[in-house]
Amino acid sequence: MSDETPPAAAAPTTTQPATHFSTNRLEAFSDGVFAIAITLLVLDLNVPGPGSLDGRPLTTALAHQWPAYFAYLVSFLVIGIIWINHHAMCALARRVDRLTLFANLFLLLTVSVIPFPTRLLATYLTARHGDAQTAAAIYAATMVVMGVAFSLLFLAFTRDARTLHSPIPSGALRAALRRFGIGGLCYLATIGIAYLSPVAMLATHALLALYYCFDQLAPARTRH
Repeated sequence: MSDETPPAAAAPTTTQPATHFSTNRLEAFSDGVFAIAITLLVLDLNVPGPGSLDGRPLTTALAHQWPAYFAYLVSFLVIGIIWINHHAMCALARRVDRLTLFANLFLLLTVSVIPFPTRLLATYLTARHGDAQTAAAIYAATMVVMGVAFSLLFLAFTRDARTLHSPIPSGALRAALRRFGIGGLCYLATIGIAYLSPVAMLATHALLALYYCFDQLAPARTRH
């Protein structure tokens, strides 16, 4: 009988597929884009110069800029809620694949462009001859695309149960998608509202942002 001691069995290791990645870099990059986009909004809040008052008091000049304040507040709320829900969605996954990374880039594309229609709408919100409606429709269309991008990212995150911390029951997944669907239809309706009343369209987006303040991903985190 040999006195040699057999080598100890190697401890089993778990390796992630080569096409799967940690969520850390996705979240870090996304947070940077959200932070830049939400900061760019404030750059469109102008301080009236003394030479531009034309004899008016400063309070009147500031009040005249109410469209910029309104558009800023709504867009700030929109981007902030997207960031919160994006964080909640990332918490569902242990790792992501390339398709999810590209879907995330699509969402970030829509978020990064929000300052442009915000400034456009703030500039033309009270304009005449259809310019206000055009600016409002562009703003609403941007939000529609953003909503589609967020839904696609959710589908990318949840399509493979192996990448999640815990599998999502099909009923809970359908409930979350229904909530996104309701919001998506409302976003689409705001394009029509833009041609009826640009101010009402912007107010509707404020209400939609409040709707998304409620945890739309709660059904996906339900454990059965």
